[in-house]
Amino acid sequence: MNTRLHSAFWLWVPLAIIVAQIGIELFVPNTIKGPLHSEGGPHEAFQFLFALGGAIYAFRCLFKLPPEQKPLLLMWVTCFVLGCAYIAGEEVSWGQHIFEWGTPEFWSGVNDQNETNLHNTSSWLDQKPRLILLIGVVVGGLIIPFLQRVKPALVPQQFSIIYPPAMLSLTAFLALAVKLIDKVDERLPETIIFSRASEVEELYLFYFVLLYLIILHRRFAQNER
Repeated sequence: MNTRLHSAFWLWVPLAIIVAQIGIELFVPNTIKGPLHSEGGPHEAFQFLFALGGAIYAFRCLFKLPPEQKPLLLMWVTCFVLGCAYIAGEEVSWGQHIFEWGTPEFWSGVNDQNETNLHNTSSWLDQKPRLILLIGVVVGGLIIPFLQRVKPALVPQQFSIIYPPAMLSLTAFLALAVKLIDKVDERLPETIIFSRASEVEELYLFYFVLLYLIILHRRFAQNER
């Protein structure tokens, strides 16, 4: 199966993200660092673009589903279409960050960031879905490739078409590393590593999903031939 990506995408982009973030933490003054991590900053912009790209590739996958596994793959891909579309919409507050409309008074009472989105109204729409996504990225990006290498009999082969390739392991590892660093930071008197680790974690999670869906689309397209 053609699952290869140029090394710029699966190697250099993930490394560039962490290097750039370390540079921001070390050399950018707090007066500038705050706006960089704000809702209108580059982190949010890239998160939106990664999620939007994922939604587009997931939607394209719907038209190339292998017929022998179509019912299962239809449910699998539909989850990504809806999930990526939701993330993209939430990242720009469904257009508020672009068109700068005001938040209705009744919604300000339930949204702790005074925005027209859902993820700032409840942890069930923010932290918990992000944790589920992180678990999925760790399983798909680290555990499954490891088992395929050392104990392939433990990995059901009938689902091989949807397994992420080992090349995405770096992105998965960095997402997990940022999460663990954030947990360490929470136990320290003051933040000394990442001032907004959740933003960096989301960058890696959404980028992983984008690359995965690009590869999945290539697999489905190749299966048509």
